Amino acid sequence: MLKITRSEQARCKNRGYATTEIVSTGRKSPMQITPIKPSEHAFAEANLVSEFSRLLFVSGQVPADANQIVPPDYESQYRLAWANVESQLNAAGMTFDNLVKATIFLSDRSLINKSAGLRRSILGHRTPAITIVLTGIYDEAWLLEIEAIAAA
Repeated sequence: MLKITRSEQARCKNRGYATTEIVSTGRKSPMQITPIKPSEHAFAEANLVSEFSRLLFVSGQVPADANQIVPPDYESQYRLAWANVESQLNAAGMTFDNLVKATIFLSDRSLINKSAGLRRSILGHRTPAITIVLTGIYDEAWLLEIEAIAAA
């Protein structure tokens, strides 16, 4: 388990890094996610996670619903892929507040500019570390796929 001292926590706060505290019963200290260089586009350059006891690794979530129906437009696909990530988080007793890192695989460079505003509307104030990869995606109907890491 990664532990940081109170002085390190204070130094992060003094530098303007927000800290998300997730309180869990039966623990001495709450888990904290401290974004390093957070952006207005709903991501941070890095996240320092301390006092956690569980990690969740979410496999690539695609823009298909339970009936394997894929919406035709990018915004709907983007929202559905994130909803599928959220479903996996919820299954583990977590929320977007626990999200530490996400990798977003895009099928086309032209989709990058559309992503930041959508991500902000979904994640709100949360700033996980984000990597965007341009790649050929397994199913040609999918415009993106999202994998994630969360901690609690």
